[in-house]
Amino acid sequence: MPDIEKLLKQAAMQIGAGGSAGFVEVSIMHPLDLVKTRLQLQSKRTTQRSDPHYYNGIVDCMKKMYLHEGAFSFWKGILPPILAETPKRAVKFLTFEQYKKLFMFGSDIPTPLTFALAGLGAGITEGVLVNPFEVVKVTLQSNKQLATEVPSTWTVTRQIVRESGMGSRGLNKGLTATIARNGIFNMVYFGFYHSVKGILPEYEDPLLEFGRKVAIGFTSGVLGSCVNIPFDVAKSRIQGPQPLPGVIKYSSTTGALVLVYKEEGFRALYKGLLPKVLRLGPGGAIMLVVYDYVYHFLEEKFEKKPKSF
Repeated sequence: MPDIEKLLKQAAMQIGAGGSAGFVEVSIMHPLDLVKTRLQLQSKRTTQRSDPHYYNGIVDCMKKMYLHEGAFSFWKGILPPILAETPKRAVKFLTFEQYKKLFMFGSDIPTPLTFALAGLGAGITEGVLVNPFEVVKVTLQSNKQLATEVPSTWTVTRQIVRESGMGSRGLNKGLTATIARNGIFNMVYFGFYHSVKGILPEYEDPLLEFGRKVAIGFTSGVLGSCVNIPFDVAKSRIQGPQPLPGVIKYSSTTGALVLVYKEEGFRALYKGLLPKVLRLGPGGAIMLVVYDYVYHFLEEKFEKKPKSF
């Protein structure tokens, strides 16, 4: 079989498996992403405790959303990330492999620095591509109407473009925050995951070996979340509705970080950390299970030797 055909089939399997894994992970874990965004958008100065939409935490947020907005409200803004997941996964892993070659620095094998820098590059590339989807998603997630009354994804997209354009005030606002968030997360995730996976001994038992990879992936996701969440908070504040209509309070990444710290304290920079960790933990496991199952299924269809993830 010509090399080009092998490469195309491998790429098709990776895209199919990655897209399927992304779809399942987003569909199941999206409610926690929504709760995280709601908590991050909540400002002490603009939200009163008497407000029915004031949230004391994860459970309180879920309870009030269910009571005031309905059960389907937990999946507000789900279409943009679903539409973005397939190209996002494909771009992330494709560019990671390419950046690895760039950062070998003369070494025969990748080093932890190689993995970290390649992850940073992949995250930056990913951030540029997914930011418009993130703007639409956050806009939908911040809407506190009943789920049946929320405008469609396409309606919100057209409204953003019509009112603010495609630039830094419109469909690409918060781009630097998204780049920082995705770049830092992937730098920590890929750097830790591949470095530790290469150090810890492998198990001959397939189930134990699978558990080893899931545990390392879970830890990598938690560490990445703890490091990058201040930029996630800044991103939500920039892309979400401003405290005062018509007045842009959060316009830049650095400015948003400074304002949140000055007005709400250091802890406010870590708003939404728990739901984010709760999503990335089991979400990472779901990704691995679905990716492995679909990839092996496609390999059987292509009659190729199974490849571990």
